[in-house]
Amino acid sequence: MTKLSVNVNKIATLRNSRGGDTPNLLKVATDIQDFGAEGITIHPRPDERHIRYQDAYDLKPIVYTEYNIEGNPIPKFVELVKEVKPTQVTLVPDAVDAITSNAGWDTIEHKDFLREVISEFKKNDIRTSVFVDPVEKMIEGAKETGADRIELYTETFASEYAKGNKDAVLPYATCAMLAVDLGIGVNAGHDLSLDNIKFFKENIPGLLEVSIGHALISESLYLGLENVVNMYLHRLK
Repeated sequence: MTKLSVNVNKIATLRNSRGGDTPNLLKVATDIQDFGAEGITIHPRPDERHIRYQDAYDLKPIVYTEYNIEGNPIPKFVELVKEVKPTQVTLVPDAVDAITSNAGWDTIEHKDFLREVISEFKKNDIRTSVFVDPVEKMIEGAKETGADRIELYTETFASEYAKGNKDAVLPYATCAMLAVDLGIGVNAGHDLSLDNIKFFKENIPGLLEVSIGHALISESLYLGLENVVNMYLHRLK
C-alpha cells in the first residue's frame, strides 16, 4: 500500500491569517494521524508565510508516523533539518518568492551541490528525496546524487488528466520503472486529488508515498477531514 503523507501547510496558512493559534497545527496533525494517515509533511519557506520554522520543532514530538520536511536546501533550511531530524527530507528547488513548487531539479546541472547536501543529511540518518520532473535523464541524475528516493512532480499529470488525457501518466510510469531499476524509491506529489489519485497509483510501479496538501484540505471543507483522509487511504490500497 502506498503511504499517504498529509501536507499541513494550508492549516498553518489559515492559522496565520488571524495571528492566533486557530486552527491549532499540532492538534490537526495529531488528528490526521489518528484518522489513519501514515505521515505528516511540511514545507517551510523563508518568509514563513504558512509553516514557521518553529513549527518544525514543535511538530517533532507530535508526529508519530513519518515526518517529511520539504524545502530548498538553503543554509537555514539545512540546519533546521539537521536539528529536527525528520524521517525524510525532500529537496525542492523553490525560488524564494515561489507561491508553490513549480519545477523539479536539474539533477545533472546541480549534481555536485545535491550530492554535498544529501551527504550531509545522510550523516544524520535522514532519508533523502529529490523533487524531479518525469524525465528519464533526471532520474538517472538523481541516482548520481546519492538520493534515497525521488518525488515525481505531478502537476502536469493532474492538469492533463482533468482534460481527459490519461496518457499523461505514461512518462511518470516510465520514470518510476527506471527509478525502481536503479534502486531508488518513488514518491509523488503536487495537485494529486481524490479525482486522480486512484488512477495514478494504479499506473505507477513501486509508488511508496504520496504527499498531498492543498487538494486534501480543500476537499475536507465539504467532506470532512477524517472522511477525506480515509477516502485517500481507500484509493491507495
